Amino acid sequence: MATNTIEMKIKRQDGPNAPSRWEEFSLPYKPKMNVISVLMEIQRHPYTKQGVKTTSPVWDCNCLEEVCGACSMIINGRVRQACSALIDPLHQPIVLEPMTKFPLVRDLVVDRRRMFEALKRVHAWIPIDGTYNLGPGPRVDPTVQGDAYSLARCMTCGCCLEVCPQVTPTSKFIGAAAIAQVRLFNMHPTGKMHARERLEALMDEGGLVDCGNAQNCVHACPKEIPLTESIAAMGRQTTVHVLKRLFGG
Repeated sequence: MATNTIEMKIKRQDGPNAPSRWEEFSLPYKPKMNVISVLMEIQRHPYTKQGVKTTSPVWDCNCLEEVCGACSMIINGRVRQACSALIDPLHQPIVLEPMTKFPLVRDLVVDRRRMFEALKRVHAWIPIDGTYNLGPGPRVDPTVQGDAYSLARCMTCGCCLEVCPQVTPTSKFIGAAAIAQVRLFNMHPTGKMHARERLEALMDEGGLVDCGNAQNCVHACPKEIPLTESIAAMGRQTTVHVLKRLFGG
């Protein structure tokens, strides 16, 4: 939107137990800015719209090209990446808030450790012995490669957990991202050797059965990962796994 200034409203909080507050900022408009570049301008000149000197807002960022997932925040009521949120199409004042499903660290920074612990829980890796050359590895069907690539784009940004009604401070639900990673590693020729461990993890408390099928996750994912399709696929795999256990397969 054409304007001479950029109006921004940021929810601030100095720590997990500190009171929250709102601060407003007004900056000269520059074309092709994103939310991160506006925050950097505020960092250089930390004065509120009222001319009061303040501390610089704190936020996370790294790659600045929607790959690392670090800059997830709520922008105008929608969780997304700040690096890919261009200023021009956004309604002003642009309202920035931290994600609500993760413990707050400060201002716009949250602790996404919950996601990484979920990945460890479902063994989201391929165990290999790196002490010697394993060779080129098995050939993979191009169709499988295509499906795997769409899942491998996950950047653990937290958007899917933010919009999920099953994710609460007291719930143990691991979320759609971890479930989709089980699908990814179970379809890998080497990863299949440990598929049972991952499926067992999905069958524990906080796993697949805790999904409420709200399907918010697939709409919020910035990488358009087929999360609901993956949840359904893992439901089928766990069912087959249970039947094999029952009948000694």
